[in-house]
Amino acid sequence: MTRSWGARVDELRIVEGNQPGRDRVFAVLPDGVAVAWLDRTTDEVKILREEYGPAALEALAPYRTHPSDDLPKVQRAQRPLLPPLTPDLDLARNRAGELLREKLASEGPNPFERFLSWVLRRDSEWDSWRVGLTGERRVGRELERLSGQGWRALHSIPLPNSVDIDHLLIGPGGVFNINTKNHPGKSVWVGNDSARVNHGPWQPYTRKVRAEARRVQRVLESYTGTAVQVQPVLVFVGVSDLESASALTDVRVWEPRKIATLGPMSGRLSPEEIETLYAIARHRSAWLEA
Repeated sequence: MTRSWGARVDELRIVEGNQPGRDRVFAVLPDGVAVAWLDRTTDEVKILREEYGPAALEALAPYRTHPSDDLPKVQRAQRPLLPPLTPDLDLARNRAGELLREKLASEGPNPFERFLSWVLRRDSEWDSWRVGLTGERRVGRELERLSGQGWRALHSIPLPNSVDIDHLLIGPGGVFNINTKNHPGKSVWVGNDSARVNHGPWQPYTRKVRAEARRVQRVLESYTGTAVQVQPVLVFVGVSDLESASALTDVRVWEPRKIATLGPMSGRLSPEEIETLYAIARHRSAWLEA
């Protein structure tokens, strides 16, 4: 595969390394991600992102000890390999809200505790889990409807430390990391950094979905050896009103009905690329160190 999976590279800049005892310079993307480095003592170049190799070599050339050498010593990062996919490793079997469902089954209240909470009209963490599960199921149904248009959906992708990615959608229009929030009958305002529900305290929803998208990107890129663009999306279920800041351009803020608009999107990924990314994303082992 030679495409860069929908990513664009505007320019590389050179940054001096600050590690004691090492004279290195780094070629980095505009967002600060390093794609290669040069050890000026040994003239060794290490390509960290294969798809940027030629551009990185050109950018680093003026800093080389022997710039006339047309064959620099290049050490390429080796891509990891996944073991064969078995049923217990296949995340395609997960239903929407799988992690919340498991939490309720293993840690949730027994019938007496549920009755007591109902009698006392006492809110509990279990209630928030149930509300969250309802929201994830709703969004999951919307995502599954896109399968006939070439899209692949995964749900409740487990990450280290008992957290998960609610949904991951891969299709002709690209890769979308989707975080679901269920706030029935409430108004939500989403800012560039956080969100507020019914003018309550700020919640780090925007920061969280960005961080999730970066984790997804790292995993997919590590196994493909090329750039993968991942779009973060916040989907709010059951809200009475939803607004977002005009400055918020990198995170999509939707209600569930908006998901259907992804169906006809195309031009980002070919069918072969979709299946390659889906094969990686559905493999539980790929996320063990995400």
